[in-house]
Amino acid sequence: MSRLRILIALGLSYALLGILMNSIGTVILQSIHHFGATKPMGSTLEACKDLSVVVASFLFAVRIPAFGYRRALGGVMAAIAIACITASFAASFIAMQLLFVATGLCFGIAKVATYGTIGLLARDPADHASTTATIEGVFMVGLLAGVWLFGWFIGADRTGDQWLHVYWLLGGIAACLALLWSMTPIDETGAIAHEADLPGGLRAMLALAALPATVAFLAGIFCYVLVEQSVGTWLPTFNNEILHLPPAMSVQMSSIFVGALAVGRLASGVVLRRIHWLPVLLACLAGIAILVVATLPATRGLAMRPDIGWANAPVAAYVFPLLGIFMAPIYPTLCSVVLSALPRHRHAAMMGLIVIFSALGGTLGSFVTSLLFQHVSGQIAFYFTLVPLALIAMTLFRIRSGLTHGVAA
Repeated sequence: MSRLRILIALGLSYALLGILMNSIGTVILQSIHHFGATKPMGSTLEACKDLSVVVASFLFAVRIPAFGYRRALGGVMAAIAIACITASFAASFIAMQLLFVATGLCFGIAKVATYGTIGLLARDPADHASTTATIEGVFMVGLLAGVWLFGWFIGADRTGDQWLHVYWLLGGIAACLALLWSMTPIDETGAIAHEADLPGGLRAMLALAALPATVAFLAGIFCYVLVEQSVGTWLPTFNNEILHLPPAMSVQMSSIFVGALAVGRLASGVVLRRIHWLPVLLACLAGIAILVVATLPATRGLAMRPDIGWANAPVAAYVFPLLGIFMAPIYPTLCSVVLSALPRHRHAAMMGLIVIFSALGGTLGSFVTSLLFQHVSGQIAFYFTLVPLALIAMTLFRIRSGLTHGVAA
């Protein structure tokens, strides 16, 4: 078994899915401009993606080990290749909805298979943490590369549908990865030997979900993803409609948010070795709130300028996305803290719950933000993030007090 080849295939597959999952804000903006979609219609793309993730996690998570991680990842890449090529020719809003349904289903399956494969490769807990961080880091690189990739195709578009050619490239990469997985053997006997039957797996998820500390944790995860998806999905539209940046530049400047998330995630790994997780996360929540309150007032009354560029863009275009630095540590730290308090045989059930509640939070966040964008303004839409931030702060104390007696029970 070639460990390096498997890690390369895992990283590239996960990064490709990251590009597609994170492209939703760009696709919403393009759908509004070229397919006649309204903002609430655009938010349905988030629902197509996230609800599909929920379906995949709920129905297939406990069956993937028996099917095989390698076959699951190869099948996912083949399905993504077909979906991308189809969407590039369909050129309609319905085609975009179907693409994100396929993307959500594939991501839900691939996330379980990816983490399962990491478990097979890891030599010890430290190696598991290191490998997971590396794969997640590659995922963030994929997100950042996707922003610029879509921005380049949009900037070169002269007809209104040439930007869809980006899916030719992504489909081709997916096809190559499907071929790579077909030639990459993995010894999966360990996963099959310890596989729980389907009813037991579902019962384990329900049993965990009933614990008070788990309820607080899932509420925190739900609220966090609601905030992150609200900002990440609608930042290109915010840049275009509120800051009056050109469409291609609106997409490209949203890469600051993705880059800030990457920086925050890497920096938190160093900080959390020295400081307890609770004060770190509380400081992060305070930093997000301060940036929101301090930056959004500066976006009022901005006028459209024909000569606008990177050198003379509004300050808010650079400052507001920096809240990603403070957002980044929250999700992985919460997951790590709770999973570390659980025995290993309960990790899979908790991961299923995490994926499901993350997807539901992303869907609700995008939908609520779309309504606020449609009926009030972009500034008010992002002020809304202060409410779930306060709820996250409340859940942190409940999680800390319930770790020993609640989650680990």
